[in-house]
Amino acid sequence: MLDDDKPRQRRSGGRAARVALRNAPLAKDMRPVRPGLPGGQYKPLSDADVQRIHHAALDALEQIGLSQAPPSGVKILTDAGAIQGDDGRIRFPRALVEDMLAKAARNITLHGRDPQYDLHLTGSNVHFGTAGAAVHIVDLATGTYRDSTAQDLHDAAKITHALDNIHFFQRAMVCRDIPDNLEMDLNTIYACTAGTTKHIGTSFSEPAHVEPAMELIHKIAGGEEAWRARPFISNSNCFVVPPMKFAEESCTAMEACIRAGMPVLLLSAGQAGATAPAPIALTIVQAVAECLAGVVYVNAMAPGHPAVFGTWPFVSDLRTGAMSGGSAEQALLSAGCAQMHRFYDLPGGAAGGISDSKMPDMQAGWEQGMTNTLAGLSGLNMVYEAAGMHASLLGFCLESLVLGDDIIGQVLRTVRGIDVTEDSTSIEAMKAVCLDGPGHYLGSEQTLALMQTEYIYPTLGNRMSPKEWNEADRPDLIEAAIARKNKILAEAQINFDPAFDQAIRKDYNIYFK
Repeated sequence: MLDDDKPRQRRSGGRAARVALRNAPLAKDMRPVRPGLPGGQYKPLSDADVQRIHHAALDALEQIGLSQAPPSGVKILTDAGAIQGDDGRIRFPRALVEDMLAKAARNITLHGRDPQYDLHLTGSNVHFGTAGAAVHIVDLATGTYRDSTAQDLHDAAKITHALDNIHFFQRAMVCRDIPDNLEMDLNTIYACTAGTTKHIGTSFSEPAHVEPAMELIHKIAGGEEAWRARPFISNSNCFVVPPMKFAEESCTAMEACIRAGMPVLLLSAGQAGATAPAPIALTIVQAVAECLAGVVYVNAMAPGHPAVFGTWPFVSDLRTGAMSGGSAEQALLSAGCAQMHRFYDLPGGAAGGISDSKMPDMQAGWEQGMTNTLAGLSGLNMVYEAAGMHASLLGFCLESLVLGDDIIGQVLRTVRGIDVTEDSTSIEAMKAVCLDGPGHYLGSEQTLALMQTEYIYPTLGNRMSPKEWNEADRPDLIEAAIARKNKILAEAQINFDPAFDQAIRKDYNIYFK
């Protein structure tokens, strides 16, 4: 019998303790999803297809070549063994391409300003982030589009910093409130770095802007030596204008970035049916050929310089000629490009997650989910434009960035796949439930142990029953995204010491708060 005069002792490890344990943050290596999960399960191209595309790309470089290289680029390339014809085009012998591929950097790390956010681009490791340089912000409060500003860019960086499944922040929009292009480039760098310590990607309006930008970056890094040891910003460089032309100013800017120790994204962004061929396979051929020309360019100048193989072809809606970033064809293009990256064993990036929809609606959901899933399963190292991008790259939505974190979490769970081990296939748990237990697995030791490590749960996605949903006042997904965005921005801080931030604002005309 119990002695009612004695206080009853509760068992340690009761329900409250178990709930608290399950709700506690997991160590990164225990989370069900995390940056750099290996993909590669999905392969739209056969081995023979990959070889055919490779040889066609080499044929294109040897027989067609690229035009309009800047004088500095002509010298770099011809000194390495490229041939400039009477028509001015630079052609690339097969042996030259193979030699430069052998020198190209592999297994590179794109550094964050905080080392915990380093991106290790090796094998089929997958990372998701932003990009796109939209010219508008999607304003959900008014249901309209307006010009994007430096404050919008800074807010996007702060939101990205708070989202576990957005692994890097490449400039997502243009600061259209800044009329001077140099000030815009400098504000872009500072708005991004002040918002997040994850890896940053940016571009330059003019080659002459690289030098003053590097002065700012050295201040942020704590000196040139510290910068070169851990370069935390990469140059997103459209060094080609498809089809098969160099972009002279961008090439000159790329050369300056390489000299400054900045990693480069060699970005070829043809549009199938417009600036790239209509067949999906031939679009990949052209993108691969253009990026191989970039590999030769970079490694002829600085062997082993970190560069991302940025085959970034887009799709046209052939009825209108308009770009379609959320199409099935786009998903296939990016997945096929990822296979080519793996064939060359080069760090690679392409587009995923773009929506053609103007608002974060059902169309945006299916487009972002489909293209990100194929990109992740294909083992694309860097999935750019993965969240927030609408209207075929014209508009960026902060609330959609928040929603994209949920989408990408689910995508990463598919990338991780099914863990088949001796423990996960043992029938002992089945025996315990079916022969001796309650006939269900709810509350079983194995179920509780795997709740956080085997399963991922949406932050905003609603899994209530209709009854629960109704009783909870019918919560709305967009309203929830707005609330989370506002909470993040209210709590976010400038990622610099206040004295440093004040000094920067004294020396530079900074447009955001």
